[in-house]
Amino acid sequence: QVQLVESGGGLVQAGGSLRLSCIVSGTRISGRDMAWYRQAPGKQRESVATIRYYGGTNYADSAKGRFTISRDNAKNTLYLQMNSLKPEDTAVYYCNQNPPFGRYWGQGTQVTVSS
Repeated sequence: QVQLVESGGGLVQAGGSLRLSCIVSGTRISGRDMAWYRQAPGKQRESVATIRYYGGTNYADSAKGRFTISRDNAKNTLYLQMNSLKPEDTAVYYCNQNPPFGRYWGQGTQVTVSS
């Protein structure tokens, strides 16, 4: 059974940094396009960063220049380094395939950025 477990979220002040991790079990992430998504209260879930199976990356405009997505296929883990955090980054962050597979959604990890 595939499980994606996100961790690394927390409460930080604006301008701070967090590094999120997503440990995948039940399947190999090697060969899969992956992404980080976030959902703020009252808003639709959005993709913030994507990474191709070979390592190529793309970012939402809101994340570009501040976030870095990476992967370690040997550890079956996806990462999101978030710097210069803003209050508008506050959301629950999820990892999944790109495009996402509905049954893969985990609990996410809460990121709260105070002003």
